[in-house]
Amino acid sequence: MNSSARNPSAMEPHSSSMGHLSPIWHPYAHLKTQRPAPKVVGGEGPYFQLDSGEWLLDATCSWWCMIHGYRHPRLVHAIQRQADELCHVMLGGLSHEPADRLARELVRITPDGLNHVFYSDSGSVGMEVAMKMAVQYHQLRGRSGKHRLLSLMKAYHGDTAGCMAVCDPEEGMHALFAGYLPRHRFAPAPSAPFDAEPAAVAADLAALRKVLETHHGEIAALLMEPLLQAAGGLNMTSPHYLQGARRLCDEFDVLLVFDEVATGFGRTGKMFASDHADVTPDILVLSKGLTGGYLGHAATLATDRVHDAFIGDSPDHAFMHGPTFMGNPLACRVALESLAVFEEEDYLGRIAALNRVLSHELLEDTDLRAHPAVVDVRVLGATAVIETRAAEELTGVGDWARSQGVWLRPIGRWLYTMPAYVTSPEELRSITDTMKAWFR
Repeated sequence: MNSSARNPSAMEPHSSSMGHLSPIWHPYAHLKTQRPAPKVVGGEGPYFQLDSGEWLLDATCSWWCMIHGYRHPRLVHAIQRQADELCHVMLGGLSHEPADRLARELVRITPDGLNHVFYSDSGSVGMEVAMKMAVQYHQLRGRSGKHRLLSLMKAYHGDTAGCMAVCDPEEGMHALFAGYLPRHRFAPAPSAPFDAEPAAVAADLAALRKVLETHHGEIAALLMEPLLQAAGGLNMTSPHYLQGARRLCDEFDVLLVFDEVATGFGRTGKMFASDHADVTPDILVLSKGLTGGYLGHAATLATDRVHDAFIGDSPDHAFMHGPTFMGNPLACRVALESLAVFEEEDYLGRIAALNRVLSHELLEDTDLRAHPAVVDVRVLGATAVIETRAAEELTGVGDWARSQGVWLRPIGRWLYTMPAYVTSPEELRSITDTMKAWFR
């Protein structure tokens, strides 16, 4: 790629944009240098349309949530039907059919033993619920000293205060808030890849054991994104690590919390990442693909062991958390339809086909892997990443990809795709061709 293409200022601005005076404060934006955001007016399948008339193939499925693509007729119709019946009602002291049905479906599809569902409205809040649940669980058992959490380096769990405190404190995006956040413990990120043999995972588990041996008296729960640490660099890890972590948590009386906000609903090739290891966490957090991306919603599931600790006579036995929009009927209804489409249309088969394309086009491209700017190329399920040596290697890639009809948005030095599951093999090759062409 020539230097002018790498320089965004060398490109003519696109005509499709919101005005500079828009009051919208965009996420993760540097206000001094940001340019007007393109205005999206619609979408269909894996594409969205701008007001300029451009159709862009979305390689990110809108931060990994639009698994069915845009304007899926069954999901749109489900929302419309539910809106005509009941748009919202508080879940405090009340219930409704979509919330009950969805809870039963989540218990059915998740790993055995996760029998209780607590709703919230986003992945970050779902993780906040999990962390509070874990700490209160130990409090109710008379283990008041177990009030800290153990997370992994390279972790990302969200942008709320509690979640920021368990994100990678060195390479994460929240170092500015270090003095404001509570202090927790961190173990090294696992380095053995997804297909590693058990012996290759031993060092990672030994490092985890060392932290637990030293600090288990104060640790309530181990938090992890199983198999795929997403926003922290798309680190892909071994199912054997999950199995070893489960054993260590049992040994040291520490709850195991899986953050499957990004990995749930097929992203790693199975319905849930934990399915690769046949492991049941004590607490599981779901969001993003839960509703197919059509409405914000989250679910935190717990085992009987966790749930039953909250059964008692004291005021402290109540779980004091209640998001206003938890169990929203519209979100529950579209989540039910999303799951029905997923199962009826064999999405796991579709994901396997996408994985074959990603593996062939990226992993088997020896020129790409040998490029001096490329550190590694990784594929897992319907996820692929090209890791570069520095973020500067990707300066301007979003603009250039847009000129090719593809929407790419790298994370730091990682150029990735997490496409919608309705993306065809030919469309996915357009994405991978665009990713590879940047390095030619």
